[in-house]
Amino acid sequence: METVKLNDGHEIPAIGFGVFMIDNNGPTYDAVLQALKAGYRHIDTAAYFNEEDVGKAIKDSGIDRKEIFITSKLLLQDYGYEQAKVGIARSLRKLGTEYIDLYLIPQPYGDVLGAWKALEEAKEKG
Repeated sequence: METVKLNDGHEIPAIGFGVFMIDNNGPTYDAVLQALKAGYRHIDTAAYFNEEDVGKAIKDSGIDRKEIFITSKLLLQDYGYEQAKVGIARSLRKLGTEYIDLYLIPQPYGDVLGAWKALEEAKEKG
């Protein structure tokens, strides 16, 4: 699959599968599992309240985690330094992964700088 090189040297698959508006507790799991079987290697869960199904499908796919690029987003209520650390930990727990490849701040609202600092620290920790 074609990739795009990011400024930090990491590569992101040029095409991804998004799960916006797909229900948790089954439908997201099925959709992600099928997308991975079809060759998708970028899954965009982006805090759509279905991270659990995304993580379970990735785990059950049998594909090495290093081969799958996961994108998620910080929820608006988690903007700020301490809140962002909680939001990141929540996403990691729900996904059942040790890392998220791309974690976005989707709206420039509230304490974006505090959230950014927490994201920088999380990236440094891996």
